[in-house]
Amino acid sequence: MPLPSLGARLLKRFVLSACGAGTFWHLGVRNRLTIEGREHLRGLPERNVLFVANHQTWFLDVIAIYNGLTRARASPLSGVRAPLHVSFIAARETMERRGLLPRFFAAGGAVCVQRTWREGEQEISRAVDPDDLSAIERALQSGWLFTFPQGTTRPNAPGRRGTAHLICAQRPCVIPVVLSGFREAFDKTGLRVQRPGARLSVRFKAPLRLEAGAGVDEVLAQVMDAIEESGHGASEQSPPALRRLAEPGPQRPARAASHP
Repeated sequence: MPLPSLGARLLKRFVLSACGAGTFWHLGVRNRLTIEGREHLRGLPERNVLFVANHQTWFLDVIAIYNGLTRARASPLSGVRAPLHVSFIAARETMERRGLLPRFFAAGGAVCVQRTWREGEQEISRAVDPDDLSAIERALQSGWLFTFPQGTTRPNAPGRRGTAHLICAQRPCVIPVVLSGFREAFDKTGLRVQRPGARLSVRFKAPLRLEAGAGVDEVLAQVMDAIEESGHGASEQSPPALRRLAEPGPQRPARAASHP
């Protein structure tokens, strides 16, 4: 995948810097964010790394993880140092149809996809968009990508099989991330404080050890257990496009990244 243009990199840096400075009041003053497990980030390859996390707010989860990739605590300068080779999967509905702020935030590295099971508050069933699959694969092959297997901030939501299909197909280095305290401290967007003084944490875990030949259901169960959401199981049967995605392609060599 070609490198992003200079303009795209500058825009991303500006967005991440603005988000880091703009949310420091939430993460470092009114509440206290702690970062654990940063030792597991040392020596990761520069690409084909997938972070999987539980999901508690629309926007602040992402900013907190970016913060954790750069520093051991919340800082107004976290976005200045945030790595530019990191992207995140987000629902197109959330990022493109809810005003200017989500669209601005999306420029910080969103890979926007159309959800197959929900439109607004309505439960639906539609085919996976092949362009979405291609965009996800490109982002993973060119850097680090993080995703939320539950696909929603709704408490106790089951995992979606799409994450497991991606893991089976691309065989990335999978880093579990456990978020806590955000649902209690903020509304579902993460923009409004509901309970000041809450203890927030981002905890990186050691890379998952995935068995060779493990099936989609086994991988999803392991992912959900690692992000401490194992009691909620899987949500659906895999659509054909995702079943094809799970057929592994050729392995790609990876270089180690510098210390975060």
